[in-house]
Amino acid sequence: MAKGTLYLLPVPLAEHAEKASYTILHYDIINNIKEYVVENEKTARKFLKEAGLKRPQSELIIHDYGKHSREKINYTEIFKSVEQGSDMGLMSEAGCPGVADPGADVVFQAHRRGIRVIPLVGPSSILLGLMASGFNGQNFSFKGYLPIDKGARTKAIKDLENQSARERSTQIFIETPFRNNQMLSELLKSCKPQTKLCVACNVTGEDEYIKTKTIADWKNTTIDLHKKPCIFLIFAS
Repeated sequence: MAKGTLYLLPVPLAEHAEKASYTILHYDIINNIKEYVVENEKTARKFLKEAGLKRPQSELIIHDYGKHSREKINYTEIFKSVEQGSDMGLMSEAGCPGVADPGADVVFQAHRRGIRVIPLVGPSSILLGLMASGFNGQNFSFKGYLPIDKGARTKAIKDLENQSARERSTQIFIETPFRNNQMLSELLKSCKPQTKLCVACNVTGEDEYIKTKTIADWKNTTIDLHKKPCIFLIFAS
């Protein structure tokens, strides 16, 4: 018996961004499968509804791989129906499964079992931020979260700036939304005036904000990033 397929289904990054987040293929796939592995069940069910799910949600089989469930995941049980020929979807809480997302572990387990993995087109704030920054898209690195400790964070920023100048590479990182303003302030203090900074905030959202300026110009800009999802990109020369 042929095994089923694991489809990687991106989830919108912002409220009311569903039309910018999925394709006709999403509609076809979600209406042909009924089993999902998700990081956040509420988010996943909302996305499926917005994407045009026709099947009653009571018929869905949902496996949780949220942070409180990962250590207890039984992959043999999760992939049981896929091993028997059924298809399955994998969804993150936002954006693309497996990209800055623990869903990578689920994908790896699928590969271990010889299960076909198909990634679908969808929004990634990392790539969308890079696209909109005007920075080098042929040499870039995503660093995730920088250290929380102020001294260590300052050093990390300077190291990234030096690496960018040395390699002519774009350096990309994120921060917990309630610390975004502190991160921006630290960047303005730590980076050289001529270093370029792109702030991509609430990408694909109704109040999307994406700007690229030098550090010197950012110092003359007033912006509030508190509790808004942001991507920071720097490029030094």
